[in-house]
Amino acid sequence: MANNASAEKCIRQSERHRLHNKYYAKTTRNAIRAIRNSSDKKAAEAGAPKVYAMIDKLAKIGVIHKNKAANLKSGIAVFINKMA
Repeated sequence: MANNASAEKCIRQSERHRLHNKYYAKTTRNAIRAIRNSSDKKAAEAGAPKVYAMIDKLAKIGVIHKNKAANLKSGIAVFINKMA
């Protein structure tokens, strides 16, 4: 347990940051899922830049690793290019 005021504040901040990161990570995962579930190539191409920006932001603020971000973006590009 926290023994002083700064430790208690750190616990409060950590919880706030965890919830913030969880929200944005989940939102991005849902956007990726929406692209992968779409059957229309034009719609997927139109939505890709927004999802790329979301992924880049998560990597920039440290929610996900930069290599994971690159792998996600690459996977989306491959999926869109394989669509008929």
